[in-house]
Amino acid sequence: MRVETGAVAERLTIVRLDPAIVYFRVHYDPTAPQPVSGWAERLHHPLLVINGGYFTPENKTTGLLISNGRVWGIPYGEFAGMFAVTSSGQVSVRWLHDRPYDPDEPLKEALQSFPVLVKPGGVMGFPADADDGHPARRTVVAQDRQGRILTIVAPRGYLSLHELARFLAESDLDLDVALNLDGGFSTGLWLNGDEVTPEVDSLTPVPSVISVEYR
Repeated sequence: MRVETGAVAERLTIVRLDPAIVYFRVHYDPTAPQPVSGWAERLHHPLLVINGGYFTPENKTTGLLISNGRVWGIPYGEFAGMFAVTSSGQVSVRWLHDRPYDPDEPLKEALQSFPVLVKPGGVMGFPADADDGHPARRTVVAQDRQGRILTIVAPRGYLSLHELARFLAESDLDLDVALNLDGGFSTGLWLNGDEVTPEVDSLTPVPSVISVEYR
């Protein structure tokens, strides 16, 4: 999808996924980070892999991360958002201000990040006065009003967070919530598609990813 900004145009790669026919996992290994393509090879080429959230120079997650029931990191506050999968397979993207994290909830996979670009109900969530205007590569995980999960990458690095938030809220993607993940050199998407196989590799190794496989 083409998004014009000034004299240049970003080209988003968007994958829309039905949780009824796929399942999602969060993977984390601070001891052996890999580019997104390396994670795809390590995970034996699943349907899709995108990069995860923010991490320290030591490759430790800076927010809450849950992988196969194991918990790492410290939960962010209500300003942030969370991608989550329950033990029964329910998948959600949520704003922590509306739905705070509860340590007792039965989460099997989870990843927290910020900012929330589209708030519940499709409301643009990152105003211009909150943005430094700096353009960069971007990665987003979102949920539409039908409950489908969308992964979105902007690999050319032309969009600020506000520009991306405004586009997503005004687009015909019918988004309910959209969460910004780590961007810049971390942005990456690997897709094992039947007809098209777009690959936007991360420019640096990342310690966490979200993967998707058919049920």
